Amino acid sequence: MKLRGGYNVPLAGRPGADVHILPDPDALHLPLASRRLKFTEVRVREGQAVHPGEILAVDPQQYQVPLLAPRAGKVTITKKALILGELSREQEEPYKGEELNHAAPAAGTAEAVRRKLVDLGAWQFVGDAFTGGVPDPAGVPQAVVVTTMSFEPFTARGDVQMAKRLTSFTRGLEHMQGLLEYQPIYLAIPAVQNELAEKVRQTVRGYAYVKVLTIPRKYPFDHPALIARRLGLRSSGGSIWSLGVAGVLAVDRAMSASLPSTVRIVAVGGPGVSKPMHVKVCTGYPIRKILDACGAAENVRVIMGGALTGSAWSPEDQPGLCSECTSLTVLRDEAPRSLLGWARPGWSQQSFSPYYISKLRPAFTEPLNTALRGERRACVSCQLCEKACPAGIWPHLIHKHLFQDNLEQAEAARLDLCVECGLCSYVCPSKLELLDQFRAAKKAIADMAAEEAEEMREKAEKEARE
Repeated sequence: MKLRGGYNVPLAGRPGADVHILPDPDALHLPLASRRLKFTEVRVREGQAVHPGEILAVDPQQYQVPLLAPRAGKVTITKKALILGELSREQEEPYKGEELNHAAPAAGTAEAVRRKLVDLGAWQFVGDAFTGGVPDPAGVPQAVVVTTMSFEPFTARGDVQMAKRLTSFTRGLEHMQGLLEYQPIYLAIPAVQNELAEKVRQTVRGYAYVKVLTIPRKYPFDHPALIARRLGLRSSGGSIWSLGVAGVLAVDRAMSASLPSTVRIVAVGGPGVSKPMHVKVCTGYPIRKILDACGAAENVRVIMGGALTGSAWSPEDQPGLCSECTSLTVLRDEAPRSLLGWARPGWSQQSFSPYYISKLRPAFTEPLNTALRGERRACVSCQLCEKACPAGIWPHLIHKHLFQDNLEQAEAARLDLCVECGLCSYVCPSKLELLDQFRAAKKAIADMAAEEAEEMREKAEKEARE
């Protein structure tokens, strides 16, 4: 697939490359749900003392993926979270991953090895390139796509996570290859020339099973689905495992040292913080304490995830960091709107549209806030969304089908190719919430397909009985 569309959103508040380790809080609030996972099967009791890495709950619908205890403490069970209090640090052997050279052969059967990745929390980092869901750990993929970069604004950067752990990263690739038969590992690196990128290229040069792909530095060309399609891979051929730098490091940690992955490097950025940075914290860490450490302003809106694809954070519903969150985007929550902002020349405002006078300025970053530029209105068929879309579909046409409640036509317009990058919503001058529409429509189509499959199964069983 030819890479097309895309857009680098020039927003202010980019986190630096240093990683700050925050002190342990008084208590951890571990949410029982994240973007992909619902830990409905709790494995601990009220008041139970637990050790680091102990399984607290599992998602029975997602191959028993566990929620692990990041610290030793006592459990309090609530409806939406498990709270760990009376925290203590148990002595554990520090993992000196950079002192090892190559991966030792995995002990046990292939099934046991993959189960180990699940039980130690590494499988949470693995996704299906096309669906984004958790792939079957017992399955055999077409290929593995590893991305070393993240181009969405304010998401955790791969170079930051890899900078001091390149040996662990390459050893993690060796462990991943041990799970495969003949399937290749595609390693996507950005089209840059710097010391770290050159080290990565030199290190993997002798790995015959690793095929290096150089990706232009443009959002969302780092998306695994776009990379897979560029390679000519299709969803009909089976699952494609995808993971980033943190995932490869988690695999190495599990396989080389049998240690759980309960710590995250989280990027905190945006115009709403005075000190954008990467922080190293454990699952359940109080988000308010993270914001305070980064100098969050008073009146802000926090987005869990990147600036374009994340969801609004509710401190009441989720006081602690969930097991999958790796970025917090902080915007100033401002209500005033610019009169006819969509049509103003915009010397200080940038747009995907080429008609703003800011196109005459040198490159600059913009302090994005939550105010709209202009009012929401009907689609004007400007086709800016089609120009920005990296998947080659027509978002404005799909929107019109959905506006008419015509799911079949939206599906025929290849809604399934949408990678949910959010660029169509960002560039839309009518302020249409296209990303939310498309996510809801894809879920409705999937639900309809599941209902039809269930009806066919019941019909077949009835005919067999007769």
